Amino acid sequence: MAVIGAGPAGLMAAEVLSAAGWRVDVYDAMPSVGRKFLMAGKGGMNLTHSEPAEPFVARYGKRADAVGRWLRRFSADDVRSWAHRLGVDTFVGTSGRVFPLDMKAAPLLRAWLSRLRAAGVRLHVRHRWLGWDENACAGPDDLRFATSAGERRVRARAVVLTLGGASWPQLGSDAAWVPSLREHGVSVAPLIPANAGFEADWTPHMRERFAGHPVKPVTMTLPDGTTRQGEFVISEHGIEGSLVYALCAPIRDAIHANGSTQVHLDLLPDWTPARVATEVSRARGSRSMASHLQSRLGIAGVKAALLRECLPRETFDDPAALALGIKRLPLTLLRTRPIAEAISTAGGVSLEALDDALMVKTVPGVFCAGEMLDWEAPTGGYLLTACFASACVAGDGAAAYLAARVTPDARPAATAR
Repeated sequence: MAVIGAGPAGLMAAEVLSAAGWRVDVYDAMPSVGRKFLMAGKGGMNLTHSEPAEPFVARYGKRADAVGRWLRRFSADDVRSWAHRLGVDTFVGTSGRVFPLDMKAAPLLRAWLSRLRAAGVRLHVRHRWLGWDENACAGPDDLRFATSAGERRVRARAVVLTLGGASWPQLGSDAAWVPSLREHGVSVAPLIPANAGFEADWTPHMRERFAGHPVKPVTMTLPDGTTRQGEFVISEHGIEGSLVYALCAPIRDAIHANGSTQVHLDLLPDWTPARVATEVSRARGSRSMASHLQSRLGIAGVKAALLRECLPRETFDDPAALALGIKRLPLTLLRTRPIAEAISTAGGVSLEALDDALMVKTVPGVFCAGEMLDWEAPTGGYLLTACFASACVAGDGAAAYLAARVTPDARPAATAR
């Protein structure tokens, strides 16, 4: 049994298959496994989210029904139980996100790999999958890998592909698998950025003075009326951060449809419009407008810079227009940042090309899981949870596929030729 890709989905598929009694070989192109998993843990390893099941599933948007089925196999609660069995305690943060007690990914990964090795799972690094033998039909057998010692051929009775999307290619997710699957008739939707930043036409002053500054609290409203409160960060190119990622899909789609889009920011979401208008209209005497806004409304620094950046100069001479701008500041977003910078990707293997066990309908014995599938989710633990859940479904499917074709006393690992 072969698993190709040693990220969270690949390792979880290997765990499920090993627990079912199958010997498993895991192959990965990188020199070590779980690199993106470790990178995600640098700011605190967000494993999952504690919100109730119904709103949790709704986070997956257009793919909520499909992902919801995966989550019935392996839920957010199951993620926490799994971590606890590895000896890693978890806690719920103030935002509802779930973290390991020490906030780190490395101890969790070490414990996980130790358990997998103890179960007989074999890890093969520096094995870049090249697809199938050109003289063979696509299938689990006749797998080709590029290694430091030259090309290696592997035969397996079933394979789970967990090859990731196209974000952070330096960590292994480079979408090199797309042509091979398409050549064998597998429908793959174009990979596009998800949980990504957006570009704005900042002045040099804004870029040089405020890149890296957080904007909080703030409310962002999209053209369709969708509104969400949170915080984001000014970048050299535009905006990024948690609030932007939460609204990434509709912003990205609006830019794709229209060439650009305009969002509106409420810089004082806890103030009523009437209160803002009253404070802006108070006499300021000899004070500058900047001093007036700071003393009466607490607007200074990056929020004051945003007002200057996004409003016409004459607005500052009109208290009513300025009050409106503070509560509904227009910001034009021009482009999505490149896919290589995105936290994750949308697009990938079409779910319609797979059966309920995540086996490719046209290629029996080949299963797909994780971020290489066509779904997306915001940050907050939703990405990792669905990767785990899809891997459990694919692992179950591969185990059932093997059980129907191999006698219990002949459960082989993948074999090299």
